[in-house]
Amino acid sequence: MSAAQDKISDLFVIGGGINGVGIARDAAGRGMSVTLAEMNDLAWATSSASTKLFHGGLRYLEFFKVRLVREALIERETLLRAMPHISWPMRFVLPYHKEMRFDSDTPTSRLLTTFMPWMKGRRPAWLIRLGLFMYDHLGGRKILPGTKTLSLKGSAEGAPIEDRFELAYEYSDCWVQDARLVVLNARDAEARGAEILVQTKVTSARRDEGIWVIETTDQRSGETRTHRARALVNAGGPWVGQVLQETLRLNSREGVRLVRGSHIVTKKLYDHDKCYFFQGEDGRIIFAIPYEQDFTLIGTTDAEHAELGEKPRCTDDERDYLLNFANNYLTRDLSAEDVVWTYSGVRPLYDDGASSATAATRDYVLKVDDTGGAPVLHVFGGKITTYRRLAENSLAKLVPYFDGMEGDWTAGVPLPGGDFPVAEVDARIAMLQDSYPFLTPKSAQRLFRAYGTEVTDILGNARKSEDLGRDFGAGLSEAEVIWLMEREYATRAEDIIWRRGKLGLHLSTDQVATLEDWMQNRHAVDAA
Repeated sequence: MSAAQDKISDLFVIGGGINGVGIARDAAGRGMSVTLAEMNDLAWATSSASTKLFHGGLRYLEFFKVRLVREALIERETLLRAMPHISWPMRFVLPYHKEMRFDSDTPTSRLLTTFMPWMKGRRPAWLIRLGLFMYDHLGGRKILPGTKTLSLKGSAEGAPIEDRFELAYEYSDCWVQDARLVVLNARDAEARGAEILVQTKVTSARRDEGIWVIETTDQRSGETRTHRARALVNAGGPWVGQVLQETLRLNSREGVRLVRGSHIVTKKLYDHDKCYFFQGEDGRIIFAIPYEQDFTLIGTTDAEHAELGEKPRCTDDERDYLLNFANNYLTRDLSAEDVVWTYSGVRPLYDDGASSATAATRDYVLKVDDTGGAPVLHVFGGKITTYRRLAENSLAKLVPYFDGMEGDWTAGVPLPGGDFPVAEVDARIAMLQDSYPFLTPKSAQRLFRAYGTEVTDILGNARKSEDLGRDFGAGLSEAEVIWLMEREYATRAEDIIWRRGKLGLHLSTDQVATLEDWMQNRHAVDAA
């Protein structure tokens, strides 16, 4: 048995989504020895397919989920301070029309129609104002501006919206680059001593004399390893139930409800930097969000996803649903030809027996099983906005099994590249362009929004674009690709163009193939 196999870690984490890396980072920062294994790329599934918002979830107030909303609202600004390069404030415009009707089956709508039956199918203005008042005050807001009423007539916000909408409410939430959030948490965990294994599948795990014995297989080389840990975390996301039953061979009544959320991307539909919050006649809501400088993101759907083995995709029906939904508000009628890209992710919601996917809880549930002595923590559900609090609460569940565990520490501690004040973003982008005049304004913004203060580590002493090596297209340089391979766990072209960033929206098929060939050749040289 090798020395590596003799070593016993404190914690072994299964799953490289936001919950897994968040727990790994928190534990490593407390001085625990941590190993994390992800069978694909980091953020390969749900964590790169979100609507990319740090938000409280305004519509959750209709389900009386006040605690969940409050926790998420508090987290918005905590997270914003820690990662002002990959997250930023965004204003949301909610157009209101008193004649719009909704078929909504929420606790709030049922209460309204019981006592005010003439309100059936409507969210009255006073109810929206009440919800926004709570939204403004539940979370101790300090950075983000509060709600205001907005006239759409003659305004930039009203230009893309049908004339029948004269009034809107404007409130604050935050945007986040979700997959970069995952990668930066993993990098920070590694910097604090954690071992991060990508393309590494856990094939089995069993208890042996109070210790977890975990077998893994490297998906690229076929190499197998044995790991030992005092505690195990099952953060498998959509696969949490499969890990529980098939990998760990444990019995449990807990389960997840797989809900598919699909999004469409179109060319930019308007010129300002605000997002729209649209209410549908079916009681649901969608967002239209400025996306990757040149596009608009529209989403999301809530559809049951029955088959775990089936990769989620935006169906034609879901695409058309989103197009028709948006067309109820926009002056421009969108069609399938306007869609340049779609993506879809499966939300592993805790199965609370709700009557519909929309009504299913977005809260997380943590369950510890210590049968046989060695504990395993199963993570069910969760929202990207509350990942840090989920990690803290996960470690709190494991405190009884570790003597002298250090306390909470992550609030406000910056992720790599985020060590600067929120208010300085624009000034720092301008400074970056001054230091590297060959960068276009869009390239400077993209690079700083991805790497923050670490961008100069990538660009180095370059004085012209050629100093950064090969140009793969859309401003993606050889220097940036090397950084992503050596520092951010990227192994394939798709890791870079669809998760570390979204340059796939700008690259041709031939350019992607060239990038893939170059990366695989470099892997071969490094392995030789």
